[in-house]
Amino acid sequence: MTVPARNVSGEVIADRYELERLVGAGGMSNVYKAKDQLLERNVALKVLHPHYSDDEEYVERFRREARAVAQLSHPHIVTVIDRGEDNGQQFIVFEYVDGENLKQLVERTGPLPARRAVELALEIAEGLAFAHENGLVHRDVKPQNVLLTPDGNAKVTDFGIARSLDVEHGVTQTGTVLGTSNYLSPEQANGQPTTPATDVYSLGVVLYELLTGDVPFPGENFVAIAMKHVNEPPPDLLEQRPDLPMRLVAAVERALEKDPSDRFASMAQFAGELRQILAGVAEPDLERTFVAPSPVLRQSRPHRARATRRRWPVYLSLAAAAAAAAIVAGILGLGGSKGKPAAGASGGTVPLALHATANYDPSGGHADSHADTAPKATDSDPASYWYTQIYATPDFGGLKSGLGLVLDAGGPVKLKTVTVSTTTPGFTAQILAGDSLGTQPAADSATQTVGDRTTFTLRGATARYYVLWITRLPPGGTARVNEVKAGR
Repeated sequence: MTVPARNVSGEVIADRYELERLVGAGGMSNVYKAKDQLLERNVALKVLHPHYSDDEEYVERFRREARAVAQLSHPHIVTVIDRGEDNGQQFIVFEYVDGENLKQLVERTGPLPARRAVELALEIAEGLAFAHENGLVHRDVKPQNVLLTPDGNAKVTDFGIARSLDVEHGVTQTGTVLGTSNYLSPEQANGQPTTPATDVYSLGVVLYELLTGDVPFPGENFVAIAMKHVNEPPPDLLEQRPDLPMRLVAAVERALEKDPSDRFASMAQFAGELRQILAGVAEPDLERTFVAPSPVLRQSRPHRARATRRRWPVYLSLAAAAAAAAIVAGILGLGGSKGKPAAGASGGTVPLALHATANYDPSGGHADSHADTAPKATDSDPASYWYTQIYATPDFGGLKSGLGLVLDAGGPVKLKTVTVSTTTPGFTAQILAGDSLGTQPAADSATQTVGDRTTFTLRGATARYYVLWITRLPPGGTARVNEVKAGR
C-alpha cells in the first residue's frame, strides 16, 4: 500500500466527487473514499495513476473494468456507479464498503473457524458464479479483493484484469501472465488461456488460507511461487487442521487440482458443494473445539488415501502434546505459591500482529525504491528486513525530515509497546500513530536510539496505523528493520 505524498482531502473530481482519504492503492490505481455531492452519499473512487493515462493499453483495461462490472448486479459483487475522465484522470466510482478486506481479517485473527470460512467462500463463489454466467472471469481472486461489509458479508471487487469469455483478441493475450502469484492458477503461471476454472483454483487457495492462516505455496519471488503452483501438491490440510470435515478437505483439494478439467466443472458447482458442506458443519466447530471422531465413523466418510495415511499421526501428536501440557501444568501448579499466578501471567502485554505495508514519506517526491521490502519487517523471519538508506536528515542534506515504515494493526487498537529488532543498530526513531493513511500521524512515544532490540513504550493513543519514524540513519548510512512486534 502506498501512502499519498499529499493531502487529498477536499479535492473534487468531475465537479461532483469530493475526496476524503486514501483507502487502498495498487500498481495501476489508487482508491479513495469520497463524497458524492450530488446524491450526498459515500462512494469509493478508483483513479488511474497519472503516468498510465497516456498508455492506451492501460486506459482501455481500466475502461473495460468499468464496462464489465457495470453489467453485474449481485449482492456479493461491489457495484459500479459511474465512470469518467477529469483533466486527463480516468476514474471509476464504486459503492463504498465500510469494512476491512478478507486479507486483513485473516492477518488480524489467524485461521477462521471452519463454518465461517465456508460461509465466506460460499458468498465469494456465488458472486463469481454470477460473473461467469455473465461472461466474465475475474482472474485475480484473492483475499485483498474481497471486502467485508459491517454485517460481515463478502463482496468481490477489483475486476481490473477480468476478461470476457467470448473475447478472442483482447487487451491481454495467451502468453501474458496476469494475477497475484500467491493465488495464481497453474494455467496462468504457464501463460495459457484462462477459463472459469481459473477462478475456481484461486478461490481454492483463498479457502485454504482462511482455514490455515497462510497460503499453500509461499515463496521468495514470483517465479518460485508460480513454479510451486505448477509442480507441487498443496500441503495436507489435515496436518494443520485435523478438526476439519473430510468433505471440506476434499473440496479444497479438488479446487486445487493442477488440471482445470479435474476441478469443479463450474463455479456454480463449487458453490453448491460449499452449500452442502455448510449444512453439515456442526455448531461446536464455530469454537474450533477438537473432537477426535471414532475410527468407525471416520472410515465411513469419503476421503482420499493421502489424507487417511496422515490423519492418525496428527491425532497421536495432539494427544501427546495435550498430555505433556497437563504434566507441565501440574508441575507448575505444585511448585508455585497457592493463589498466585505463574510468572508472566499478568502485568505484561498481549502480543498483537502488526503488518508493515508501506513507506511513510510526508514530504513527497524522491520515492524510496525500497518500499517493496516493507512486508519483510513483519514476516516473522529475522533474516529478512525492510530498509532505507536515503533522505533521513541530517544525513542527506536536509531533503527530508525523516522516513517511516507504516504498520497496520488491522483495526483501532491501543498498543502498550512496539519492539524493533535490527541488524544495523544506531538509528534514531520514534513511534507515530494515526487513524487513517490519509492523515498525518501524531507522536505516540519518545524518540530513542535503536539498539539490536529496542522496545518503545507508547503513550496510549488508539489507532489503526502506527509508523516507525526514522530521523537519523545509523553509522554506515543504512537502517534495516528486521522485525517489529507489538503488545497491548
